[in-house]
Amino acid sequence: MTNTTLKLLAQQLQLSISTVSRALKDHPDISASTKAKVNALAQSMDYEPNAYAIQLRTQNSKILGVIVPAISNLFYDSFIAAIEEESRKNGYALMILQSSHNPENELNNLKIFRQNRVSGVFACLSSSAENIEVYQKMNDRDIPVVFFDIVPKDNKFTKVRMADERCAIMAAENIIKRNAKKVLAIFGDENLSITQKRKAAFQKFMQDFAPKIHCSYTNAASTKEAEEVMKKNTHKTQKIDTVFCMTDEILIGVMRTIQELELKIPTDIGVISISNGFIPNLYYPRISYVETSGHELGKLAFVQMMANMKGGKTLTELTVEAKFIAGGSM
Repeated sequence: MTNTTLKLLAQQLQLSISTVSRALKDHPDISASTKAKVNALAQSMDYEPNAYAIQLRTQNSKILGVIVPAISNLFYDSFIAAIEEESRKNGYALMILQSSHNPENELNNLKIFRQNRVSGVFACLSSSAENIEVYQKMNDRDIPVVFFDIVPKDNKFTKVRMADERCAIMAAENIIKRNAKKVLAIFGDENLSITQKRKAAFQKFMQDFAPKIHCSYTNAASTKEAEEVMKKNTHKTQKIDTVFCMTDEILIGVMRTIQELELKIPTDIGVISISNGFIPNLYYPRISYVETSGHELGKLAFVQMMANMKGGKTLTELTVEAKFIAGGSM
């Protein structure tokens, strides 16, 4: 089947190619009757503009790149859904790539974005990312970068994230309200800025407002590690009575151990997490959690991207507030 081209439309209508092109673009120099004829034929022949040719001419692909550590992560899933919704409304498409927390993958992803002349990039850093300057080169090429969730410390970039410190403090507040005596606080990958911020805020709040509560602090970079940490701590003579999970992945590992040991929630042990909300509602009783909305973060990130693309290039750090959702686990 022959692709419909401007030349073919022009031959059918006995018009010049430039006239057909301007008619399809609703140019004011073309009469309404000619526009109607051209558009009717274009529709009947399934004409589609050559996106690659337009991209070369305008230097705008109308494609936005998204880098996430893992597409399967429910938080990033809801973030991507929000970005896709806003992109579609504004005439953009998404190219989504994952880094798997591998810096080499991250660099290759950026190369793919450059080759495809993306209009902008949403980036969540991998846990061991070192070369942040490569993102500055994207900005220098007029490809704005908006960092989200796991963001660099450097203030010369646009960043949107959850109110990480407040998330941790809200969790600590509810642990204190439970009258906990022995707490296990499991945080994520210790190399991530998001982990460092949440851990520092949690520790300081507990030390300032509940110094008598015994808290053990540890890290788990995966569900498997969280499961192992939980097993290690629940087999001690002085068993913990409350566990804090910084992520959904950690919560899943913790709950596996709790179910395996047939511990009763909340009588034997209390559980609280920071979550996007899906995983805590899979258990009975439902797990209490501090909600971090990937959807709201996606909406905010898109607003910042549009501002940067319009020339604003606001170098700022914005946060999305969290809220506590009570379940039956505390």
